[in-house]
Amino acid sequence: MMSLSRRHFLKGATASVGALTIAKAMPVCATTTEPQGKAVLSAAHWGAMLIEVQDGKIVSSKGALPATVENSLQTTAKDYVHTKARVKYPMVRKGYLDNPIAPQGKRGSDEFVRVSWDQALDLIHNQHMRIRQTYGPESVFAGAYGWRSSGVLHKAQTLLQRYMSMAGGYSGHMGDYSTGAAQVIMPHVVGSIEVYEQQTTYPVVLETSDVVVLWGLNPLNTLKIAWSATDGAGLEFFHQLKKSNKTIIAIDPMRSETIEFFGDRAEWIAPHPSTDVAMMLGIAYALVESGQYDKAFLDKYTTGYDKFEDYLLGKSDGIAKTPQWASTICGVPAKQLTILANIFSKNRTMLMAGWGIQRQQYGEQRHWMLVTLAAMLGQIGLPGGGFGFSYHYSNGGNPTRDAGVLPAISAAIDGASSAGNDWAVSGAINSFPVARIVEALENPGQAYQHNGHEKVFPKIKMIWWAGGANFTHHQDTNRLINAWQKPELIVISEPYWTAAAKHADIVLPITTSFERNDLTMTGDYSNQHLVPMKQVVEPQFEARNDFDVFADMAERLKAGGRGVYTENKTEMEWLNGFYKEAQAIGRQNRVAMPNFAYFWKQNQLLEMKYNAQNAKFVRYQAFRENPIMNPLGTPSGKIEIFSKTIEGYNYADCPPHPTWLAPTEWVGNAKDGELQLMTSHAAHRLHSQLNYAELRKEYAIADREPISIHPEDAKQRGIKQGDLVRAYNHRGQVLVGAYITDGIKQGSVCIHEGAWPDLDPVTGICKNGGCNVLTGDIPTSRLANGCAGNSSVVKIEKYTGPVLPLTAFDEPAIA
Repeated sequence: MMSLSRRHFLKGATASVGALTIAKAMPVCATTTEPQGKAVLSAAHWGAMLIEVQDGKIVSSKGALPATVENSLQTTAKDYVHTKARVKYPMVRKGYLDNPIAPQGKRGSDEFVRVSWDQALDLIHNQHMRIRQTYGPESVFAGAYGWRSSGVLHKAQTLLQRYMSMAGGYSGHMGDYSTGAAQVIMPHVVGSIEVYEQQTTYPVVLETSDVVVLWGLNPLNTLKIAWSATDGAGLEFFHQLKKSNKTIIAIDPMRSETIEFFGDRAEWIAPHPSTDVAMMLGIAYALVESGQYDKAFLDKYTTGYDKFEDYLLGKSDGIAKTPQWASTICGVPAKQLTILANIFSKNRTMLMAGWGIQRQQYGEQRHWMLVTLAAMLGQIGLPGGGFGFSYHYSNGGNPTRDAGVLPAISAAIDGASSAGNDWAVSGAINSFPVARIVEALENPGQAYQHNGHEKVFPKIKMIWWAGGANFTHHQDTNRLINAWQKPELIVISEPYWTAAAKHADIVLPITTSFERNDLTMTGDYSNQHLVPMKQVVEPQFEARNDFDVFADMAERLKAGGRGVYTENKTEMEWLNGFYKEAQAIGRQNRVAMPNFAYFWKQNQLLEMKYNAQNAKFVRYQAFRENPIMNPLGTPSGKIEIFSKTIEGYNYADCPPHPTWLAPTEWVGNAKDGELQLMTSHAAHRLHSQLNYAELRKEYAIADREPISIHPEDAKQRGIKQGDLVRAYNHRGQVLVGAYITDGIKQGSVCIHEGAWPDLDPVTGICKNGGCNVLTGDIPTSRLANGCAGNSSVVKIEKYTGPVLPLTAFDEPAIA
């Protein structure tokens, strides 16, 4: 096999790369279930862990599975439980407690008063019933979006909605912040949500791909976590990929941790942020110009390519999307784009793309264009070719095991909706895109467009948020704070004093996952292990489980409500039942699973059976082999490069084929001194989780969130390494620490998402560097209404004001 050196690549070498052959496709990550000693076995999003306890306190933790690549998050169990940021007792905002009907004070600046659990729950119940009876169930928002516990029982969002269903319904949310644009556009393009689908497996990629393109993804960061618990296979895959002789091309405005990990084994290309579509169009033009695109594939497996090609060649709008045209937008030399077209077409190429590129204005166009580029290469459905959107998430290429798969608690209550039952059971009566919550609060009852339909925002009067921290993940924090004043009641169920908790009326202290018992699987796609999530320590202070809190609330709805809510089962009875259901599925798959009592006592992972056939899975292979018998879920049954459905919507911000649309804020129209802001995933936390942990010392600069700045941009502003920096725009200002690096595209800066907002009451500056103080709260388009947090510009300057104390992790003023 021949690999491309950096020097030859940049000079324009056009070598063809042969295939690496692996004699046998073996599982990437083989695990053991040896006795775990005295440590308690549990799990979190960052994997199965062994946790040491002394005198009722967690003292250390480590991963329970062998790993080649370290996962720093697995050392954090102590900080996860024992931190000054904990909410210790039920708390009520003073102005609200004094007069719930007409409260004084302002959310976010009022003192809190400690109350008993009964006082807090009675107050919530009385005001909840008043609001529900006055305004109707649609006025109660129970979306509670967030990275809740990994467990199948203690799922905060589901438990909240289970209670709200008993109360008579609620308003909820659609979609998520992670993939808001992609999950709406992809069904129009390929007939499935795609971003949460199993990918062509790691063993197949290692055996058959010649070129692996990492387009806007940073798996060394994001594969530390999973929605259930990470199985660790993804980090091991990228370790093996690094050792292989494949050509690795990383396209990213930043030299990410992943690119650093590959070192000289990867070719790093840095376009300007937000310009991926233009860059892909330049490559696509080069494919057509050189005759290297697969016309036979396009004719057989796609529809609408002719209309897209008219746009590509400039026949429909007068602008040919040549590599030279693309280069002026994306900042990558035209010759490199032509070389990329040559490399992609002459080799078996896997285009792995991340989600950050679609968290931008017009984000729908990014993944649509990448699918179009893959279709032009004609390798979709072939081993090691095509595209994939979840290689960086939850180990999407780890083969699915033959497994006893755990069920989970449901918002629907068994028997509660049967004929003749007098409980008012209803799910979400109105749902809106989660990233439009501020717009909903600002415009109650207003019509808006979403995915071809006219919908109406609910008139929200009450919010109950459980298991998430929306003040960290939503854009334009100051706009959010203003809109957050509108409801009559806001309840937050939370282990920590997050910014959302500090802006609540009532705050309920909730256990962490290490203070209760639960079950989970490792691997959202692989189901590689079944893990006992054992209670490690007693609940801290007066923290209680969401399950018990909502059971108590259900009893307040009506006598006997607790029994209906819990189905008359205890925590361990629920877990026993879930395990037995998994055991029954395991028997069907010929997987031996011991009885629950033995399993729970053993304190071991239960590894599921490796399936050699599943390890050969190739995404879209069946469609490619027989598109008539295996059509896609699109109207045509094919890949839709031009969508007649979207054409019918007539959205100016989402044309019917992939299109370059210049964002409102980007480097191409930045005014003097403005830089484009990126808000990437951080290396040592899960979004906002663990921002307070000891790991903070690994990245904080001057005890603030760092801002990555190119040396030339720093020099122009007199900023040196370690300086405090003020980053600002018309939305707000933040205090950050200067990290000067040539590993970022000049004209751009990066502040990682997830820092807890910490607004100074005098100046309004966020003392902790919360990036969403600066990001614009606009929809990706009216098709998907997704999060567009990567479409903002900022100015920066050396900070010369007084050093402001960090208070993000302190409890608020207590009356």
